[in-house]
Amino acid sequence: MQAYVNYYDVSLEELGRIGDKKPRLLMHACCGPCSCFPLTFLCPRFDVTIYYSNSNIFPAEEFDRRREELKRLLIDLKRDYGYQVDLIEPPYDHEAFMEPLRPFAACKEGGERCFRCYEARMKEAYDFAETQGFDYFCTVMTISRQKDSQILNAIGKKLEESHPHCRYFYSDFKKKGGIEKGKAMRIAYGLYNQDYCGCEYSLAGRNARIAAQKTAEKEHEKE
Repeated sequence: MQAYVNYYDVSLEELGRIGDKKPRLLMHACCGPCSCFPLTFLCPRFDVTIYYSNSNIFPAEEFDRRREELKRLLIDLKRDYGYQVDLIEPPYDHEAFMEPLRPFAACKEGGERCFRCYEARMKEAYDFAETQGFDYFCTVMTISRQKDSQILNAIGKKLEESHPHCRYFYSDFKKKGGIEKGKAMRIAYGLYNQDYCGCEYSLAGRNARIAAQKTAEKEHEKE
């Protein structure tokens, strides 16, 4: 079993190494709420561009809604903090993205299917970073309580081996109050806060939980 690594400390060490430089960093982002704290952490030290590679999201209307909320956040952050963050919007192709994940349909949420989904999205964005001359690549997904930062950073380390011109920026954005700070920003900006990860499997799980809760409430009313 791989030893636990405090990736928040690793990120601070890397910031110390770059000094006063402001390297170009491409950040994979899945939505506005998850991007709030990572952007305030990174923008003072990097020239940040976001890559919205999330064809896992279902349905297409949800993909569009999350992207538009992210755009709105970037406008607000430029107004309030002066951050100039460009957004790269690759095309949405849910069926092609999900095809290699279908054999893992029975996997539990947060299991092998999800790990492969993380890697596919990160690789798409990392490929862009490598070909477009970015100095660093990272993902906002380490902010999520539902996602294991050890696994995400292990994926990043693996991808770095095939992207020799762009370093992977290790992170654990949930540390040191990152989740709470991000939540406060999300509320302050009135961002839509989705209640499932993205794909149809997570949507089905969300719907099942809601149905079970309603059933339990009805049973409680009968007592």
